[in-house]
Amino acid sequence: MSVSLHVVWDDAFLAYDFGPFHPMAPVRVDLTVRLARELGVLARPGVEVSDAPLADDALLERVHDPAYVAAVRAAGADPRGCDGSWGLGTDDNPAFAGMHEASAHVAGATAQCAERVWRGEARHAVNVAGGLHHAGRAAASGFCVYNDPAVGIARLLELGAERVAYVDVDVHHGDGVQDIFWDDPRVLTVSVHESGRALFPGTGWPYETGGPGAEGSAANLALPAGTGDGAWLRAFHAVVPHLLRAFAPQVLVTQHGCDSHFLDPLAHLALSVDAQRASYAALHDLAHELCGGRWVALGGGGYEVVDVVPRAWTHLLAEAAGHPLDPATPVPAGWREHVVASLGRQPPARMTDGNDGAYVPWSRGYDPADPVDQAVLATRSAVFPLHGLDPLLEE
Repeated sequence: MSVSLHVVWDDAFLAYDFGPFHPMAPVRVDLTVRLARELGVLARPGVEVSDAPLADDALLERVHDPAYVAAVRAAGADPRGCDGSWGLGTDDNPAFAGMHEASAHVAGATAQCAERVWRGEARHAVNVAGGLHHAGRAAASGFCVYNDPAVGIARLLELGAERVAYVDVDVHHGDGVQDIFWDDPRVLTVSVHESGRALFPGTGWPYETGGPGAEGSAANLALPAGTGDGAWLRAFHAVVPHLLRAFAPQVLVTQHGCDSHFLDPLAHLALSVDAQRASYAALHDLAHELCGGRWVALGGGGYEVVDVVPRAWTHLLAEAAGHPLDPATPVPAGWREHVVASLGRQPPARMTDGNDGAYVPWSRGYDPADPVDQAVLATRSAVFPLHGLDPLLEE
């Protein structure tokens, strides 16, 4: 296979813009691609970059109500006419000119990634502008208009996939994807997120395990606020690999919201870029172990647009390209100068936060007084038996 990584990048992504004071600033994906280019990630052998196609209505309507697609198109044509119906025109999802086209480019890009991977035209594919996991069948939600992960998964099923695993490590629960495939046993959704006790969308509890006939198709690991690198990685490895191995997916779709970082302004976990990087490597390995390497990776949330998002997703791109970056790599001077000139901010000097990504594995024992261990056991107890696994299984 000559193409090891298919990357979709298009300046059309920058039109997905809710306005100058909204957290979902398009500059975050622009800075990511600029950084990846300056570090040579996108020039590696076997890496190809293509434009984003526009998803047509037939593709969008595989997961969205046709009336909702029509409402999004109308909102983009007349943003001032929105009254909050369909979740459009709210503080979280302000209407903007060209909303349908901008959102359809993101969805089309993820569908293209899915197609290239499933057909064997690329081993891995990445859309850093994707991962808009909160949109529902008939409503915008949480900065998400069209649910591009669900569109990509639906396209995989249409092409013949019988088992698709979706792993979401965004700090917020991947509620939209879970809801869309709630009754579909062909799709396993696994979400590792901050507990909904104090964070949008307030869902993603261990007892949410899938609908009738699809029991065990959803798994939720809801972690307490303040969870840091070692505890998060311990929890991830205690749940995610076991479920994926039991499900035996043919293709892995992953969402890599980096708003779990300790600097993110909208959430309360405390991960470093280094722990996030470690999760990318783990999911990459699982794609090769279980799916013949078939891996579609998406962006997601992330609202510290200089210090976190560009470094995190450049690591994701480098991992998917098969040439991980040394965490100690200096951030290129040209990129740093661009940030200072365009945003007036001092960017980080290196591609690391100085952590090592170490963790104590679950096999070392369960601590009943530890709230993270309590969360892990709750998830394992709720969903492991539905896959024939023992909740007390050691690694």
